[in-house]
Amino acid sequence: MTAGPTPGRTTLDGIAPDKLPRHVAIIMDGNGRWAQAQGLRRTAGHDRGAGTIRNITTECARLHLEQLTLYAFSIENWKRPRAEIQYLMRLLRKFLIDERPTLEENDVRLTAIGRLDDLPSSARKELDRTMELSAGNRGLNLCLALGYGGRTEIVDAARKLAARVAAGELAPEDIDEAAISANLYQPGRDPDLLVRTAGELRVSNFLLWQISYSELYVTQACWPDFTVEELHGALRSFATRTRKYGGLVDAPEAAVRR
Repeated sequence: MTAGPTPGRTTLDGIAPDKLPRHVAIIMDGNGRWAQAQGLRRTAGHDRGAGTIRNITTECARLHLEQLTLYAFSIENWKRPRAEIQYLMRLLRKFLIDERPTLEENDVRLTAIGRLDDLPSSARKELDRTMELSAGNRGLNLCLALGYGGRTEIVDAARKLAARVAAGELAPEDIDEAAISANLYQPGRDPDLLVRTAGELRVSNFLLWQISYSELYVTQACWPDFTVEELHGALRSFATRTRKYGGLVDAPEAAVRR
C-alpha cells in the first residue's frame, strides 16, 4: 500500500506549486487495445486499468491536487456487449470495496457524476457506501464519471432549470452561464488539465461544458501503461502553458484598448 500524502508537499520537484493544475480530468482509454496487444482478453485490460487508477489517485493525493475526475464508464458504454458490461460492473463493485483503505490512508474523498440510478443496484450500493465512508476526508476529491455523458449532463441541467421556471421560482432571463454551471452534476472548479490516453484526438462527450478552457494533453500510452511518470509528464507540460482564457497576457495598455 502506498503511503499517504506527505504534509506540506504540494508540488512536483522543480515546479512551483502555483504551476500545477488544481483539477485534472482524464479520459482513460485503451484498456482493450492494451489487452489485445498482449494477446489477452479485453477483461485483462480492465483489470490492469483498475490498478492504474489506484496508482494515479495516490500520486495526485501526494501532490495535494484538489480533484481528479476519471471517465470510468460513459453513457454510450451501455451499448457494449452485455457480458462486458456485466464484467465492468462487477469490477466497479470490487474496486469500490477494495480501495476503501487506500482512500482512507490518502485522505481521499470519493464522489461520482452521471446518471447513477442506471447502475446495477449492487454497484450503486457499494458506490454509495464508499462515498459515505470517505465523505469526511479532506484531501483529493476523486470523482468517477459513471453512466456519464456531457450532452446528457447539460440536458439534465436544462431540465432542472426549466422545472424552476415552470414553478415560478426562476425567470427565463435569469438563466445565465452561472445558473447552468450551478445545476451540473458536480458544480465547482472546471478542470485545468484534460488528459487523454491511447493517442485519440477527441473528447468523447466528456465534460463538454467544463473543459471550455482546459489545457489538453494526449499521450500514446494506453491507460494500463499510464504510469506515475506519465502523469508527471502531463503535469510538467501543463506547467509550461500560458492560460489566456481568450484574452491577452502582459499586453501593452494600447493593445488591450484595441
